[in-house]
Amino acid sequence: MPSFDVVSEVNLHEAANAVDQANREVGTRFDFKGTGAKYEQKETAITLIAQNDFQLKQMLDVLQGKLTKRGIDIACLKVDEPQIAGKEAKQLVTLRQGIDQPLAKKIVQLIKDSKMKMQASIQGEQVRVTGKKKDDLQDAIALLRKNKLELPLQFTNFRD
Repeated sequence: MPSFDVVSEVNLHEAANAVDQANREVGTRFDFKGTGAKYEQKETAITLIAQNDFQLKQMLDVLQGKLTKRGIDIACLKVDEPQIAGKEAKQLVTLRQGIDQPLAKKIVQLIKDSKMKMQASIQGEQVRVTGKKKDDLQDAIALLRKNKLELPLQFTNFRD
């Protein structure tokens, strides 16, 4: 039976390259000279460090631009509120990966409500969709793309 998996993944290598490019740009920009503004990345967490809230907003714009140029959808970013302590302001940006339970249930419900002849099952942080025909699966992919969900979705492991 044909099937495919619905996943939400971020290429961490490309994200690291984008963070490096953003660090280089902030290091050379005149308005950031001598401020100590920088980005730090640990796995899927990126910390923005600057002197004030305004600089953090500018740094976030730079980071989003670099991520977009590298092919990473910025809808996967979870931006926390800035924390300002003394002369330093920090902001945490998290790259969300995997489909959480509420979103997975929403995807399964969308497929069931469409009255298409296929089954969707939650398997950890992904959703597997199986059907009798390839055309049905392609219709399911089109349906999920049409319904804008909060995370960017990829369709992998297409089997005939």
